[in-house]
Amino acid sequence: MELFLVTLKTLLSLALAAAVWYLFHYYSSSWLRFQRVRKKLCVQGISGPPPSFLSGNLQEMQQIELKASKARNHSEIVAHDYTSTLFPYFDHWRKEYGQIYTYSTGLRQHLYVNDLEILKELNQLNTLQLGKDSYMTKVLQPMLGNGIIRSNGQLWAHQRKIIAPEFFMDKVKGMVGLMVESTVPLLKKWEAAIDAKGGLATEINVDDDFRSFSADVIARACFGSSYVKGKQIFSKLRTMRTTITKQGFLFGHNSSRFLPNNKKVSTLEREVELLIWETVNQRQQECLDKSSGQKDLMQLILESAVNDASVAPQKFIVDNCKNIYFAGHESTAITASWCLMLLALHPEWQSHIRQEVAKVFTNGLPDADSISRLKMVTMVIQETMRLYPAGAFVTREALEETRIGNILVPKGVCMWTVIPTLHRDPDIWGPDANEFKPERFINGVSKACKSPQGYIPFGLGTRLCLGKNFAMVQLKVLLALIVSKFTFSLSPSYRHSPVFRMLVEPEHGVYIQIQKL
Repeated sequence: MELFLVTLKTLLSLALAAAVWYLFHYYSSSWLRFQRVRKKLCVQGISGPPPSFLSGNLQEMQQIELKASKARNHSEIVAHDYTSTLFPYFDHWRKEYGQIYTYSTGLRQHLYVNDLEILKELNQLNTLQLGKDSYMTKVLQPMLGNGIIRSNGQLWAHQRKIIAPEFFMDKVKGMVGLMVESTVPLLKKWEAAIDAKGGLATEINVDDDFRSFSADVIARACFGSSYVKGKQIFSKLRTMRTTITKQGFLFGHNSSRFLPNNKKVSTLEREVELLIWETVNQRQQECLDKSSGQKDLMQLILESAVNDASVAPQKFIVDNCKNIYFAGHESTAITASWCLMLLALHPEWQSHIRQEVAKVFTNGLPDADSISRLKMVTMVIQETMRLYPAGAFVTREALEETRIGNILVPKGVCMWTVIPTLHRDPDIWGPDANEFKPERFINGVSKACKSPQGYIPFGLGTRLCLGKNFAMVQLKVLLALIVSKFTFSLSPSYRHSPVFRMLVEPEHGVYIQIQKL
């Protein structure tokens, strides 16, 4: 018995020693690979904060974030420059190292790029060697699957070929009528709320109403169903987004608390997929019942999945539906909320829009022709997306070693462009970069700033947002109809606090005081 215990103890000691050796060897080799990648950037003249062993710059990021939080000034009601609050480490390092620098999270090397010349090169580069960063999209897998937002390479190219034509401007103009129909319930709801107050100014939180509106539009335009059918899907996707995007998810802080071991997210993922598949089955039956007619996006996805032997049909369909449901309404709804906030602060621009709508619309309603002539509305939307772009970053991972301008980006390095910082750079936009001035876009984007690459609310390059036209027309319809029927100001209840939850949104919602004209 004693011999057995001694042998067991020896074996356990050897196993522990082997495990320790393996871990040491793994991390040592990983650290050496990390150092080689960092050196490739440093020899090109790219500097950055020195990393710590294994943790990289994560601890420094947390310290900068904590310091910024303590120093935050809450005295101003609305301060449009929020980048130093949401992403203080980027702001801190940019002041020290310039518009291009390298930093790391754990053993992952990153490249911060807010340089116009490099962005110009990136915008023109047509290659599948650059894709979505793997470590962050892994976190988003339950919500986006392997659909067009998250996929890379040939799979991404295949999905883009199917989806992109559905959002060309000629098709989007044909959707103006249904966008108007989706706006009517919102207008009636607000009118009823004002009537209930005897016609007096009424406080309204616009956020949920805008989500309902944009969800209804995307569901009807692309899937032939009303918001009622997709309500559960949209609600669960939003809950999933909120659950995933807790503080620190972006760079892997406390990642053990998150995916893939998050039970709530896994449950939501299964529920969303079941709901989408029910909708797909219903859509298939509807297609069988109809002999012909114009195909919507759902039908095209169904046909592509059936005809392509390289993909699993159900997963292909569900993943892309999740992507379109999410991208089609969340960012548009958030942008609409920011638009209302800014217009509430600047009633003179409400007047400009009303005058324009009165001249352009026939019978007070938009159509495909009049939408393209809404110059004032377009300028307000463009300026809103400059100050409050829903997407905070453009990210690209070098799937292979890739040259971008004069920089050779090693394989595995992820590039980050901070959009709101770029949109506020006084060297690009002038000394009034933090002010709301839609008139800067009166002659288009090319004349509004130093370079078109300084304005990228929809991203850039080959992965430019496919729904750009769809979102712009939708926002024009919504804002034009609201401003033509109501006058509004910012409510005392409004608390200005942009927050990053995968998208930059109002943390406490947008509250306005509204009256009928």
